[in-house]
Amino acid sequence: MRLKYGSCALVLPLFLAMTSAKADVLSDIKSRGELKCAVYSDVTPFSSPDPKTRQLAGMDVDLCAALARQMGVKLQLMPTSVEARIAVIATGRADVLIANLAYTKTRGNQIQFSDPYYVAKEMLLVKEANANKTLADFKHKRISATKGTTSEQSIVLKGGKPVTFQDAASAFLALEQNKAVGFVTNTMTGMKMISQAKKDGINLAMIKEPMALEPIGIGMKRDEPQLLASVNSSLKAMDDNGTIDKIWNSWIGPDTEYKMVREERVQPLSSLKFEPLE
Repeated sequence: MRLKYGSCALVLPLFLAMTSAKADVLSDIKSRGELKCAVYSDVTPFSSPDPKTRQLAGMDVDLCAALARQMGVKLQLMPTSVEARIAVIATGRADVLIANLAYTKTRGNQIQFSDPYYVAKEMLLVKEANANKTLADFKHKRISATKGTTSEQSIVLKGGKPVTFQDAASAFLALEQNKAVGFVTNTMTGMKMISQAKKDGINLAMIKEPMALEPIGIGMKRDEPQLLASVNSSLKAMDDNGTIDKIWNSWIGPDTEYKMVREERVQPLSSLKFEPLE
């Protein structure tokens, strides 16, 4: 009996230490009273320094603030780069990531995603003469995109021939100079580029059918079910009370240069019919 008691005496502190080490992220957020929310350090209109205040401002910054309020805690913004945004969550330096984050197979294996609060679309921009064509008409045709992006993946997915460049401006120029019959980018960027081209006397259009769908959600560390449930319920409440719509319209809505209309509501990722990109 003494041996058994002694074993328990040794095991109990170890068990308590392990339990403490495995405290979930949501409990940590509640205990410190603060949400560490990672955002871009300089990507307009999502999160970039305000020219006047030098404080970060943008759609994702406002979403972080709204999420923190909904969860009943203060907000700590954590600026990050495009390249480091997955690592900042996977390593636990931030609690959540709001950085226009699209679900892909690779990212889904690295971190977990909230229910999407909108669905981005990869769209095909063409010269106005081709505006009434369908995606099927562009199979095996040269289509430009930025190298290594989901835009490039979508061209392959739809049977086109990708012609890639190091930056979006060069890929867009290929369409203007007829080195490609189309250029693929997300809807928001596409709308802005069409407007810019029109000022230069070049009339472009966007094919109505999307090249690919990219659900945009909040990133979190894997195996944190309590945090996921809290974020999803908070997003649903923010959707129902109009908070997300207000933030959307302020930064990328119909009255902004991006002229984006929010069509989808917060919904489970599993309810969307789409083919995830790699």
